[in-house]
Parts: sequence; structure tokens; C-alpha cells
Amino acid sequence: MASPYDNAPPRAFWRSGVVAQDAGAIEALYLPKFAITRESKIMTAGSCFAQHLHRALAELGWGVMDAERLEVAVPDDVLKRHFYSVFSARYGNIYTARQLRQLIGEALLDEAPALPVWERDGRYFDALRPNVEPDGFGAEAHVKEARGEHLAAVRDLLVSADVIVFTLGLTEGWRHRSTGTVYPVAPGVIAGQFDPDIFEFYNAPYEDILADMRARRDMVRAVNPGANFLLSVSPVPLTATASGKHVLSASSYSKPVMRSVCGVLAGEDGFDYFPSYEVITSPSARGVFFEKNLRQPTKAGVAAAMRMFLAAQGDDPEQAAHLGEISPAPRQTDRSIEGEDDLICEEAMLDAMRPKGGRK
Repeated sequence: MASPYDNAPPRAFWRSGVVAQDAGAIEALYLPKFAITRESKIMTAGSCFAQHLHRALAELGWGVMDAERLEVAVPDDVLKRHFYSVFSARYGNIYTARQLRQLIGEALLDEAPALPVWERDGRYFDALRPNVEPDGFGAEAHVKEARGEHLAAVRDLLVSADVIVFTLGLTEGWRHRSTGTVYPVAPGVIAGQFDPDIFEFYNAPYEDILADMRARRDMVRAVNPGANFLLSVSPVPLTATASGKHVLSASSYSKPVMRSVCGVLAGEDGFDYFPSYEVITSPSARGVFFEKNLRQPTKAGVAAAMRMFLAAQGDDPEQAAHLGEISPAPRQTDRSIEGEDDLICEEAMLDAMRPKGGRK
């Protein structure tokens, strides 16, 4: 053999593996380590992009778990506004690996977060999921009672799920200085008050994310030995950064760090990687899988990712063709967020709430 590349398959070469492929159906991009079937019990969690995956799997009739379903006649837009059936439980968006580690530790090991209740205008909010009750609660005790019920639902999911689908969205976040508790949004955006002596910016490095993901696998497998984890990375760029860098540079740092973590974990027991990030961001797509705001994936992009999932898992990929018909969730602010209509994102609120003509 003249070269180690002589007998490499077509997927190993850019020209045959990317240029010659249909951007929406790249062969051999996803080669599953473990089977997922329609009968599998699937728990979903993650960033805003994970809402697409949950909704698509549910629409396609797969076994997506829903531990906090509201069995009453309530308009669909009201349900989504309160995060019912957006994910497998009402934890809201879990943007970072540290958030997920905290949630699992709280649900399974009773690890208490710092400052779990925030206040705004006499209303009280769950600091770990401030967007699930947009108008807050009337008393701090009500927040704690609702969180206890939520954690019981999360616990039920963790002990029974066959597959936990988690989308990593961000490395950036805000944390409590003395304890390290991380929150999904900075204090003051939805509720609470920002005090730099109490809270600090935290941009998770590779080592922390890797450790957090391994820890959550170990915690879950202690109560559910058969659970597997299917990871993905959100293709949605940052809407804002607190790093001091240009938002484009901040995104260019954040996404590869998370993707690198997934690459390592995919080689370990209990983890696999679903390359929806590659489908949406591939140069061969020439940007058509992003909306005009250059952030949110188009319905065609989501459908392409789901066709890849179905084909790789031995199902009919053409079932994903109708995904564009899924009804959108409502806006979460009176100000327009172009391209955010179908998602509920605290992160998007940062830009929407920014005063017009503000600092550049």
C-alpha cells in the first residue's frame, strides 16, 4: 500500500464526502454507536436548539418522555409559554454542561443551589429556570414548592430513560462567586438584581465541560445503569457575549470547545454524538440552513438533521419532510426577535431588550 489513504472510504475525503454530497443528506456523517428506536424512552434537554429536536421527535411519533404534561384544556401557546412539552420536563433551557450537572445533582443527590429564588416587582422566580413562570409566583414558598414537584419529575425521567438527548448551547454563563452555582441567565435580565460582588461571569473551559459531562453520566448511571447519552452542539451563534470580545470571535471559541468535548466523549462508554451542528453549518449548505438573522436554523435545516437521524437509525428518512408544518411557539417579549418565533430563548431576550441606538 503506497499510502494509508489508499483504501479510505469516500467519507474520508472532502471532495467525495462533502462537495459531491447533497448538503441535506451527507452519507455516513452519523454512524450511531447504539440503536435508538421508536420504543426507546427518550429524555430531551438542552439549549434553544434542543427544542427543535424535542419537537421533531415528538412530531415523528418517537418515544419522547414528558414528565410534566398538563392534562387540561389549555391553549397550546399558553402551554409553550410556560414550558410545558417543550422538553421532557419544565426545566427551561439548559445552556451549559454545568447547569445540567447541577440539575441532576439536585434531583438525585439533593445538592442545593445558591440563591434559588429571585424577586422582581413583588413577584418571585425560580432562579434556575426563571422563564418557566413568566409572571412569577406570589410568594417565595410557592417557588420552592413548585421546584420540589419539578425535581421529582426530573428524578422519574433520569431513573427510567433509555436515552438522554442533550444539546450543548453555550460556554458562557453567570455564577454565584462563593459557591459556583450557575444560572441560565444573568440576574437582572428576567428577575433578581445583578451585584458584581455576588455574581461573576464564567466562560467554561474545555476541562470543566468535560468533567461536568462525565460526572452527570456517572450520577445517572448510578441509578439507571442502562442509560445512554446522545450529545449534540447547537449551531446557533451567541446572540451576545460578556467576554469583552467581538460576538463573532466569542461564538467561534464557544462552539468548537463544546464540539471538542463531544468528540472525546463519543469515544467513551455511554456517550454518542449526533452531528446536527455539522449539517446546519456545513459549507456545502451555503448558508441556506440559517434564517435571515444568520442565527436560527431554518425548518429545512432541522428537517435535514432529522432525516439523517432517521436514516442512520434504520427508519424512513422521508417522514421528516413534513416537519416544516410544526406550529411555532409564541414570542417571549413585545419586541420583535426576527427568526425566534418558534423558540423560547432567554439568550435572545438579551438583544431584544437592548435599547435601540445603544452602545455599539
